[in-house]
Amino acid sequence: MIHVSISEQTLRYAELSFPCSTGKNGTGSQEGSGRTPLGLFEIYSMHGENAPLMTIFQGRLPVGTYPDAARGNDVILTRILALNGLEEHNANTRARYIYIHGTNEAHLLGTPASHGCIRLSPEHMLELFSRVHLGTRVSIQP
Repeated sequence: MIHVSISEQTLRYAELSFPCSTGKNGTGSQEGSGRTPLGLFEIYSMHGENAPLMTIFQGRLPVGTYPDAARGNDVILTRILALNGLEEHNANTRARYIYIHGTNEAHLLGTPASHGCIRLSPEHMLELFSRVHLGTRVSIQP
């Protein structure tokens, strides 16, 4: 199981431990809130296998590489692990497009800075992606 700690701004999986960034607006499951949902999830889709390290994704499809194709900040880079909420209070997670993904703002890792997703450095995202599979459980806790 992947464990995300909001208070520590870390993601842990097996022996891996990485700094991450969660929602700058805090936690919650409200649509459009920019908050990171809490509870139990599963990876329901994985995107970017074999894509170059700095691939940019829009709509879960590759659209270029960073920085050449960058459009603003909070770019979704490298790989995507899309999350499905498994509890009533987080059941809208899939519809909110909450992911674990790489970021171009690695200098903000360790602080809440995302629009609700869990961000990792591109290198850490690549390593995590290579070790997990569809159905891997994710726990996001305060």
